[in-house]
Amino acid sequence: MAFKRIKSLLVGTFSIFTLILSTPVLAQNHDNNNETEAAQEKEVKLDPAEIILEHIQDAHEWHFFSFGDFHASIPLPVILYSPTNGLTLFSSSRFHHGHEAYNGYKLEHGKIVAEDGSKVYDFSLTKNVVQMFLALILLVFLLTGIAKKYKSGQGVTSAPKGWQSLLEPVITFIRDEAAKPNLGHKWQKYLPYLLTVFFFILINTLFGLLPGSANVTGNIAFTIVLGIISFFVILFSTNSHFWGHIFWPPGVPFLIKLILIPIEFASFFIKPAALIIRLFANMVAGHIIILSFVTLIFIFGSMATVAGWSVSPLSVAFAVFIYLIELLVAFIQAYIFTVLTAVFIGQAFEGGHNDTDGHADAVII
Repeated sequence: MAFKRIKSLLVGTFSIFTLILSTPVLAQNHDNNNETEAAQEKEVKLDPAEIILEHIQDAHEWHFFSFGDFHASIPLPVILYSPTNGLTLFSSSRFHHGHEAYNGYKLEHGKIVAEDGSKVYDFSLTKNVVQMFLALILLVFLLTGIAKKYKSGQGVTSAPKGWQSLLEPVITFIRDEAAKPNLGHKWQKYLPYLLTVFFFILINTLFGLLPGSANVTGNIAFTIVLGIISFFVILFSTNSHFWGHIFWPPGVPFLIKLILIPIEFASFFIKPAALIIRLFANMVAGHIIILSFVTLIFIFGSMATVAGWSVSPLSVAFAVFIYLIELLVAFIQAYIFTVLTAVFIGQAFEGGHNDTDGHADAVII
């Protein structure tokens, strides 16, 4: 019996590294008396992977916490279209947290499906969409307000004030470290886009760290849209010199060109894909680590109440530490996405070694 307890303790200790790949190991008593069987029937099995994925995925309601049968949540509008039922609008509260169907639709694993199995097109305002709109409103409010202050002369002929003084060093940093070194004399043309990308990613990431909020930047759909937009900006920034180097690299033997041309062409699509995957993976990983430390408390608690209380201070301390790291990661990932976008745009219109616009020298610097 002592060996089984030690084995359970070791499994719980290393379960932090296998939360997503395995199911939890729960201590069980195999006595045949009626009291033990009744206790096992009441035992609630903990599935850390399901809990973590539920918290990082999108949802049709804004759920904060649950206490018994009480669920503190804000229902969101559901907008559906199907060839059989046409356009349907109703509140997500009709699903009663996934326990009931409504008007021929039901909620399965966070997705709305038709009970008859027909195709459903979901245009609902989910938690990620609503939070993204809130971040967009905040972004427009801040930057347009700051722009009006600069236009009136504040910050130009006098010292900046309020949010202007807080964001001015960040704007200057993006201009001097991302735009100018990589875009040469064209930095003013692309700086508005770079600043929009940086602050949009940053605000959504910081929002995602608030308790009960959505992990928007950890949603692959969000990063794909940003990557596609950057792809088209890069595409429309290219010139004949760029495509000449792609399809016929100069100074390269013919046989090497046959190998190099498909690689160079593929790299044009790999660059935005790298932006998409890097942002998505980093944002998801941070939230999973934080949730894993919190879930560790319940894994030990399922073995023994004392073990759960004992590991709680350490788990909370590590979760808070990772949370603080995530604040730094929010700025780093927003900057990396922005500076790599600037690098890829600069490569798209970069001229030859004797480029008269000075761009080549700017890149070297």
